Amino acid sequence: MSRNLHAGFNRIDGFGVNVLSHDEQTAIHLATLDVLHHVGVRVDSKEAQEIFAGGGASVDPKTNIVKIPPYLVEDAVRWAPSTILLAARDPKKDYILESNRVGFVNFGEGVNIIDPVTRKYRTTTKKDVADAALMSDYLSEMDISYRAVVAQDCPGPVQSLHNAEAIFPNTTKHSFIGADGVKNARKLIKMAEAVAGGKNQLKERPLISFNVCPTSLLKLIPECTDVVIEAARYGIPVNIISMAMAGATSPVTLAGTLVTHNAEVLSTIVLSQLTAKGAPCIYGSSTTIMDMRYTTAPVGAPELGMISAAVAKMAQYYLLPSFVAGG
Repeated sequence: MSRNLHAGFNRIDGFGVNVLSHDEQTAIHLATLDVLHHVGVRVDSKEAQEIFAGGGASVDPKTNIVKIPPYLVEDAVRWAPSTILLAARDPKKDYILESNRVGFVNFGEGVNIIDPVTRKYRTTTKKDVADAALMSDYLSEMDISYRAVVAQDCPGPVQSLHNAEAIFPNTTKHSFIGADGVKNARKLIKMAEAVAGGKNQLKERPLISFNVCPTSLLKLIPECTDVVIEAARYGIPVNIISMAMAGATSPVTLAGTLVTHNAEVLSTIVLSQLTAKGAPCIYGSSTTIMDMRYTTAPVGAPELGMISAAVAKMAQYYLLPSFVAGG
């Protein structure tokens, strides 16, 4: 008895959750294109407005509303790379974002902790940032060193620089960090260049990624757009994390929230690609629901898991690497 090769065979490896069919993904995509084309996003940065306008978007200088035609969105998605190298100080700990491979990272950022020695509840410090980086570096289950807590004993406008100063010496892995504005982004890039050995070395092997967050609903503030522009010019990956809250800053329905979430992330990707075609972008999410009783954003809610699964599915639809909250 002989069995020839399969001409085509669909299979599922491992356990997964199929939350959206291909038709449903297409429906969300088309609704997103409609929102970006006819509603638009508010962009307050004049430099970002100029880049959007130069790429073919419509900019209203009175309202700061940018409307992006569908062809431009789809072009930008195609230009964005499907595979991203997240280089580490130790090349053995390099991490590749690609296909449907799954990695894990700690969440951030905590502003209060239970002190491991005194067991008292207190605000976080620069030493905590360093200790958390050292711990994540030790844990083989953590693929990336994500800024876990914040140096609240340092001045607010330069906290991100102190965070980086604490993280760089304490991890050999790739680091995700928030820049909190373009001035700090430029200084963080200089710090990373010093660690990497120079500008060209950092561009070839980016040791850091910037976290940027669109502001729901449908707003891209300068602290987001200007960092994206700077990162694209230097080849630094950006993790674009929408933090919408269904029922508060986005529609109460999960489908509606996915559309606005998608619009916020894709509009940021358009800006990145218009700045430098092929700039590395990660489709991110920390979107959840609003707890109507306590008016909080519960990251442990079942809906967060549902949204994260759907977001990951949308990222696969666009052939983009994703970053989602695990709860």
